[in-house]
Amino acid sequence: QVHLVESGGGLVQAGGSLRLSCATSGYSYSNYVMTWGWFRQAPGKEREFVAAISWSGGNTNYTDSVKGRFTISRDNAKNTVYLQMNSLKPEDTAVYYCAARRGVLTTKKNEYDYWGQGTQVTVSA
Repeated sequence: QVHLVESGGGLVQAGGSLRLSCATSGYSYSNYVMTWGWFRQAPGKEREFVAAISWSGGNTNYTDSVKGRFTISRDNAKNTVYLQMNSLKPEDTAVYYCAARRGVLTTKKNEYDYWGQGTQVTVSA
């Protein structure tokens, strides 16, 4: 069972930065082809894809609205996935979720098997 715990959310002014972390456990990198993703859900909206990274780190994908501002990365030694968020905008306000799947990279939330509890990001104007 893969276990995910997010941290790093908070309140920031527009134009500021935050780095989200996702501590992962319950699997072995050597046993599975894993994909790690970040999703977000704003009040009254569907959960949407933000970014994903392949198990090797060689393949990443971002939703258009965050390209050039957000960077996803992972540190295998620390079993942690990160989302560096720069130039934040009020429309980035949402609960951010870390997700994982055993398989190749996809942007489809229904294809992720494991989810964290979420961390709130609030960007003030």
